[in-house]
Amino acid sequence: MSKRALDVVISLVGSVVTAPFVALLAVAIRLESRGHPVYTQARVGKDGELFSIYKLRTMVRGAEFTGAGLAIQEGDDRITRVGAFLRRYSLDELPNLYNVLLGQMSIVGPRPTLQAQVEQYTDRQRGRLAVKPGITGWAQVNGRASLPWSERIELDLWYTEHRSLWLDLKILVRTARMVLSGQGLYKGETGGWNPT
Repeated sequence: MSKRALDVVISLVGSVVTAPFVALLAVAIRLESRGHPVYTQARVGKDGELFSIYKLRTMVRGAEFTGAGLAIQEGDDRITRVGAFLRRYSLDELPNLYNVLLGQMSIVGPRPTLQAQVEQYTDRQRGRLAVKPGITGWAQVNGRASLPWSERIELDLWYTEHRSLWLDLKILVRTARMVLSGQGLYKGETGGWNPT
């Protein structure tokens, strides 16, 4: 089975099975805070192409323009109560399945980043754009947000050079364990990206 075929099967089944749950979560989000329950943001995909990513909103409306901006730490007061639950179990990323169905993302690959982050890449780091971004990936199952930004990129580059369906299946198994443990959700003292 090809990677795209696996993406379509998983995203289609996942979208159908989780649709009622996503609808309930959307209602819960809307009841707690104003604003659309689905959050969209421009991200950079394969070969530098921009696309709109879909996520369930976990923060108050306009959070990216207040407080610490795009930096999110554990205990951030912009995160709603429903949002904290969604983040804990990575449920906010369920709408990413629609991005996979549209062919903009893959189930496994480097997480899609912002244009401002891509603009700071070295020529070598741009190699992570050689594949479609994923819902989960090698960097995600090896520390995700708690890792320093440069280390996350190195792990993504390793994935692009060694990718295979077997590796993708290994990442999916490790993703399930990671979601249950809740490890690496927030950037902490040394993790994440810092704009220059």
